[in-house]
Amino acid sequence: MMPAGSATKLTYDDFVLFPDDGQRHELIDGEHYVTPTPYLSHQRIVGNLFFLIRSYIETHAVGKVFGSPLDVMFSKFDVVEPDLLYVSNERAPELLGGDWVSGAPDLVVEVASKSTRKRDNTVKYRLYERSAVLEYWTIDPKAAIVRIYRKSGNVFDRPIELSLERGDVLVTPIFPGLQLPLADIFKD
Repeated sequence: MMPAGSATKLTYDDFVLFPDDGQRHELIDGEHYVTPTPYLSHQRIVGNLFFLIRSYIETHAVGKVFGSPLDVMFSKFDVVEPDLLYVSNERAPELLGGDWVSGAPDLVVEVASKSTRKRDNTVKYRLYERSAVLEYWTIDPKAAIVRIYRKSGNVFDRPIELSLERGDVLVTPIFPGLQLPLADIFKD
């Protein structure tokens, strides 16, 4: 981790030297972040969402969905591992030519945890907003809430907040016709 106040930004060349220790290592604006392995509830939500989106893609060949760990390289100073990401067929040739995602996915999903909540809502939000990410979903397992940020011009609109308690269903123009009941996303 960089010392506070350090003017030196780490790059992808530094990133590849980080230890393969089972933790998530990310670079955002040249700063190194380390996150411990996720909880069961986190993995269950990611698995449910991956299954639901992948099932849709099987019958609507619109792109590719990936779960972590998979590096997404926005720049030499910005390399992250979103919990889930989607790349449309239109953007795939530009982004999926190598061993990782090289550029901004259409959709990025982060499931909040005690150790990532603040980062997901601040530095990652800003990274995804300034990049070409079309939608950013944050999922709060404790509150059973999904917040959807959609790009409007160069910024995200105010979030759409969906709740399991209200029985909400997530729909998005990224996946026309797909309905994702929050009951299925948060299912045990």
